[in-house]
Amino acid sequence: MKIRLAMYEALKSINVPEPKIEAVIQAMEPALHPSPAVKSDSDIAQFRAALSQIEVSLTMNIGVMLFLAVGILFTAVAFIH
Repeated sequence: MKIRLAMYEALKSINVPEPKIEAVIQAMEPALHPSPAVKSDSDIAQFRAALSQIEVSLTMNIGVMLFLAVGILFTAVAFIH
């Protein structure tokens, strides 16, 4: 909103007619507001760091589950014989 007001005041100060001011502002607005789909490098770096932490967590959880499954299997085999 501040950018829109600043543009209005700048155009008004150079005596641009009111309808043309509105047309210029409407034409410029998409260029002034970045798309939400565009992410900065720091956002991407934070996302990759979070994914890396999740990867480590999942690897640890799978390792623990595999260890427990093998332990239960050996225990079951020992009781059967």
